[in-house]
Amino acid sequence: QVQLVESGGGLAQPGGSLRLSCAASGSIFSIFTMGWYRQAPGKQRELVATILSGGSTTYSDSVQGRFTISRDNTKNTVYLQMNALKPDDTAVYYCKIRATDRNYYPTTQDYWGQGTQVTVSS
Repeated sequence: QVQLVESGGGLAQPGGSLRLSCAASGSIFSIFTMGWYRQAPGKQRELVATILSGGSTTYSDSVQGRFTISRDNTKNTVYLQMNALKPDDTAVYYCKIRATDRNYYPTTQDYWGQGTQVTVSS
């Protein structure tokens, strides 16, 4: 089984910074795409950023230039550095990975974290 554990959420002031982490563990054979999504109250879940195993990244227009996604393949961990935070960034942030569980090789599937609350308010 593959598990994801997120950490790093909390309260930040506008203009402040937070860093989210998401560590994958369990019967992982390989991890392909890692990413962050968010869902604000009353809104649909939306993509924030993704990073491929080779390091290529994509960002939503709303966070481009403010957020940075990175990964440590030796630790099976993905990070999201969030700078210049705005009240509109308030949401539950979820990490998602596309991976192969060695028990189900070669099938790949998506795994989601439990979510971590980020609140931006003065």
